[in-house]
Amino acid sequence: MFFQFASEVSAAKTLMTGDFTKDTLSVSSTLKETITLPKEDKGLSEAEEEAVFLISDYISRYRNRSQVNTSTTFTTMQTALNALSGHYKTFANRPVPENLKERLNKELSKAEKLVTRDN
Repeated sequence: MFFQFASEVSAAKTLMTGDFTKDTLSVSSTLKETITLPKEDKGLSEAEEEAVFLISDYISRYRNRSQVNTSTTFTTMQTALNALSGHYKTFANRPVPENLKERLNKELSKAEKLVTRDN
C-alpha cells in the first residue's frame, strides 16, 4: 500500500493473466453471463460493476500491446466492450436493451472464435 497526502491508497489489482487468449475467453464469457441476468436478479448490480472493472482491466492491459492490438480479435472485443461500457456509464439504472444484447453476443462469440483460431 502507498500513502499519499496522509491517506491510504491501494494499488489497483488486475484480473488479467497476461495470456491474451485466456483473458479474452474469460472476459467474453463473464460479460455474456452478465448481460443475460434478469433485471430482478439480486446480484445484477454487483455483476455490472464487475463487468465495468473487467472491461477497463482488459482494455488497459492490451490496448498498448502491438502484438495483439492490431488483431481482429482485439478490435472485435474493443467494439463490444466500448458498447457495453457506454451503456453502463450512460444508462446505469436501465437494463441492457435486447438489440444491444444480440449485438454483444454476436461480437463476443466472434472474438472467441477468432482468438481460438489464431492461437
